[in-house]
Amino acid sequence: MNVKMINNDNGFLDFDIPDSIFNINFNEPLIHQLVVSFQSNARSGNRAQKNRADVKHSTKKPWRQKGTGKARAGMTSSPIWRGGGRAFPSFPYENFTKKLNKKMYKLGIKSILSKLYKEDRMLFVDSFIVDLPKTKSAVSKLSILGLNSALIITDNVDENLYLATRNLPKIAAIEPRYIDPLSLISFEKIVITKAAIKQFEEILG
Repeated sequence: MNVKMINNDNGFLDFDIPDSIFNINFNEPLIHQLVVSFQSNARSGNRAQKNRADVKHSTKKPWRQKGTGKARAGMTSSPIWRGGGRAFPSFPYENFTKKLNKKMYKLGIKSILSKLYKEDRMLFVDSFIVDLPKTKSAVSKLSILGLNSALIITDNVDENLYLATRNLPKIAAIEPRYIDPLSLISFEKIVITKAAIKQFEEILG
């Protein structure tokens, strides 16, 4: 598939991008599964409740088993008692991981990239290099491209690029190997370099 790529002189040149990555059908159920899996895997347990063994109660039987007319009771830490432990408490070491196999993950990323390309939210550039580790260097380059919110995908995020973009709230730079579904859908535009496309071909197949 042939696209227009912006070269280092801000001119245009023709470039072929792989149909297998940028021109496949959008699979919404798979994307939903991919995003849910990514968010769940990033989650860690941060809450804790006490079960009947953890609450501080006497283990003495409140009253005898028979003859009182009241319901049977073994101890006041029972979950059915006020102040008792929880029957199924939450633990801080709870595992929220949702597994997604590599084939599905790759297909999901390709589906998102294809959707972004079809929505005209993708910009192809020969390279994206900033000369100084200064925010104004990145702002100057982005303003030439007319971008306010963009994810820059390049083959190598060097120190200059990292330092120049880290203070910009709507700008981020990332390498193809670290790409994730939330990053792709969180920005208005995706800027991809020629070398990054080659890496995508190697990673996604």
